[in-house]
Amino acid sequence: MVSLLDLWLPILLAAVGVFVVSSLIHMCLGWHSGDYGEMPAESQVLDSLRGGGVNPGQYMFPAPKSMKDMGSPEMIEKFKKGPVGFMIVNPTGVPQMGKQLLQWFLFSVLVGVLTAYTLSMAFDAGRDYMDVFRMASTVALAGYGIGTICDSIWKGISWGTTLKFVIDGFLYALTTAGIFASMWPAA
Repeated sequence: MVSLLDLWLPILLAAVGVFVVSSLIHMCLGWHSGDYGEMPAESQVLDSLRGGGVNPGQYMFPAPKSMKDMGSPEMIEKFKKGPVGFMIVNPTGVPQMGKQLLQWFLFSVLVGVLTAYTLSMAFDAGRDYMDVFRMASTVALAGYGIGTICDSIWKGISWGTTLKFVIDGFLYALTTAGIFASMWPAA
């Protein structure tokens, strides 16, 4: 059996590899540049939100108070009248990319740990490259790409945007799998 401690280097290198691939995708390719549109009448909407005292948090509109309220004639009319949506309001100020990038890297380490754990339970040292690659890519894809599908199902994120994030996840999974398979301990 291969221990998790034997896989610390592939875990870290996979996280670094994913960080590099994601940086290329987001900073060089412009692949996600059209994912979010500008709010019509943005200045007026922002003034209205500020004037309404909207604090950082997650919002739904219209927002029923309960499942029973969701079926009330008044709420049904609000849904018909629109708009209907979800909104995330972040704290005021310039986005802290350093903090977000650190969180992304730590998330990538977590996916690497879960991949390593699964591989260590399934394979002994000396396992064939393609066996390790297939298992690692499957586990990493579950971590990086599949969860984004829920955003289209429940939050109305466009399926096109979600498909791009799933493709990103597939590339991250291939990166992770290549690193783990090439560094798998010999027999």
